Amino acid sequence: MIIYEFKVKAKEVQYHAIDEAIRTSQFIQNKCLRYWIDNKGVSKYDLNKYCKVLAQELKFASELNSMARQSAAERAWSAISRFYDNCKKKVKGKRGYPKFKKYCRSVEYKTSGWNLSLNRKAITFSDKKGIGKLKLKGTYDLNYYQINQIKRVRLVRRADGYYCQFAIKVDIQIDTEPTRKAVGLDVGIKYFLADSNGNTLENPMFYRQSEKKLNRANRQKSKKYKKGATPQSKNYYKARCRYAKKHLKVSRQRKEYCKGVAYSVIHSNDVVAYVDAELRAEGRFKR
Repeated sequence: MIIYEFKVKAKEVQYHAIDEAIRTSQFIQNKCLRYWIDNKGVSKYDLNKYCKVLAQELKFASELNSMARQSAAERAWSAISRFYDNCKKKVKGKRGYPKFKKYCRSVEYKTSGWNLSLNRKAITFSDKKGIGKLKLKGTYDLNYYQINQIKRVRLVRRADGYYCQFAIKVDIQIDTEPTRKAVGLDVGIKYFLADSNGNTLENPMFYRQSEKKLNRANRQKSKKYKKGATPQSKNYYKARCRYAKKHLKVSRQRKEYCKGVAYSVIHSNDVVAYVDAELRAEGRFKR
């Protein structure tokens, strides 16, 4: 399964419709979690059936695509099943009891509720939320894949705009020659990475490099905040957005750097062993 992400270009009304779809998905997810808490022995299929009940009772819930409602229920069940697994494994400390979502940033569709254009440069959502046709901006080409290979379509809201993600089922095979090498890795604080051959990789410290700008943006945001005011001024929301964009940039820098290092390691070695933080004290390693 691979994920392709595109920037979404649309009108302001369509962005509000996406926000409404995200809020509806969050509401359904929280209602499914409440249903599980209040009723003993609820299964995954019971939550899917409960989505239909919510659609019959609430108009705004019925406006969301049926499979998008099921995806919201599956998100709730994912947290529930993870909690069950931790209990069975007798995990020490917190076992991840499911919590209600307060700030959800995405809505997920399955195989219905959307249609791609002929040139695969636009997508149209056909449910009653009024999202409509969205232009896709990106370097990936969806023409290489069949429509039935796209298993999920996700609309994501970030600080710098809205994105559309496609989860595509495809088997990727990369032919590489064996290097006959093995390496052990340890991730630390002083160094980003240290291997068993004595090589170290310095920590790029992206956050430290941007710390002054982040602190300045945070102060500007705090100055525009008025205690007790609901809602806050437009200048406050603009400052908050600028602050969030700077954090998003640091997050992307970290992610791309880690992906580059991981790609280099797995193509340079046949066997990679790494230290598990939970097992470090016991002296055991995980491969």
